[in-house]
Amino acid sequence: MNAQTETGASALDTVKLFLAIAVLISGIGAYYYYPDMPVVIRAGGVLASVVIAIVIVMQTAMGRDMWQFIQTSRVELRKVVWPSRQDTTQTTLAVIVFVIILGVFFWGLDMGLLWVTKTLTGQGG
Repeated sequence: MNAQTETGASALDTVKLFLAIAVLISGIGAYYYYPDMPVVIRAGGVLASVVIAIVIVMQTAMGRDMWQFIQTSRVELRKVVWPSRQDTTQTTLAVIVFVIILGVFFWGLDMGLLWVTKTLTGQGG
């Protein structure tokens, strides 16, 4: 009996997801179907269709699971120990210096290989 309830819910969820997709596509299609309307109204229609589609998706099991995941992610995000401003600055400067050093190295390697290639092919002067 429980399996039938889950199957019915998943079938209804599938219908809801298709409905949300249809609402979203309809909103986007209406944006292009009515080019004479002001852009603000057309954009508002697209935003309204996005909001309606989100509301429909949130009524499904997948939407509820997604909302639970977002809530859990927010809790975990609060637990993160963020680096200090000084650590961030030092790391950024180290990356910039390393990129400059490697850029000069690869430029020199490229020039050296170009010189060797020109010399071997007889194009060098």
